[in-house]
Amino acid sequence: MPCDADLSWVGPDVTSGKGAGDENFPVGTLLISRQHRGHVMAYYHFARCIDDIADDPTLPPDQKAARLSAMNAILHGADAPTGRRDAATAETLHQHFKKLDLPYEVASDLITAFQQDVTKSRYANWAELVDYCRYSANPVGRFLLLLHGESKDILPLSDALCTALQVINHLQDVSTDLKRLDRCYLPQDFLSQEGAEARDAALSHSKPGLRRVFDRMLDEVDSLNDQAATLPPLYAIDACEFTRR
Repeated sequence: MPCDADLSWVGPDVTSGKGAGDENFPVGTLLISRQHRGHVMAYYHFARCIDDIADDPTLPPDQKAARLSAMNAILHGADAPTGRRDAATAETLHQHFKKLDLPYEVASDLITAFQQDVTKSRYANWAELVDYCRYSANPVGRFLLLLHGESKDILPLSDALCTALQVINHLQDVSTDLKRLDRCYLPQDFLSQEGAEARDAALSHSKPGLRRVFDRMLDEVDSLNDQAATLPPLYAIDACEFTRR
C-alpha cells in the first residue's frame, strides 16, 4: 500500500493505554520462562500499539497506513522519532530482536494484518478469514514457541490454536467492530446462506440466521481446536521447574 511518509506521525499518539490486564487472553504467565518475559512484554506492547493504530476511529485511513508502514521500518532498524510512545514500542522490539535469532516476520506479519484492516472491512468466505488470521494471530504463537526454542515442526498446531482464538475474539466483538469501525469478520457467504446480513450483528437481539452463522463458525473453531489439542501432550513439562530457568 503506497503511503506518504510525511503522514506517518501526523496527529496524536493513539496508543490506548490498555495493559495486559485488559486483554481477553493471558499476556504473561508463570509458564513463560523468566529469561524471556521481557521479550514477551516488548512484543505485547508493540502488538497492542499497532492494533490501536489500525482500530482508532479518529485517524484517517491514509494516516493509519503511513504510520503502520513507519512502524514496520522502525521494527527493522530505521530511526524512530523522539518523544513518541508508539514509535518507541517498535524501536524497543527491534532491540530485543537483535538479541534473538528469530524471523522478523513473527512481528511484521501483524502489521500486514492491520494494514489490511485499514482497507478491508468484509470477508467473502471462511478461507479469507483464515488467511487474515494467518497474519493477525498465528505470528503470536509462532513468536512464543520459537522464542522458547521449540521445533518449527509444531508451528501448524499453534497456528490452529491461534486462529481459533482469533475467531472467538471476532465473535465476541462482532457488534462493537461493526458499530465502531464498520468492520465485520463474519464470512459473507455464511451470512447469505443463512438469510442474514452483516448489519444484523448491530441489533440488540440476535436473529436466528445470525445465530446459525455463529454456530457454523464455532463448528470450524471446534475443528481447529481438535488439531491444536495434539500440541500440549507433545511438550508436557513441569511448570515449576520451567519457571526457575
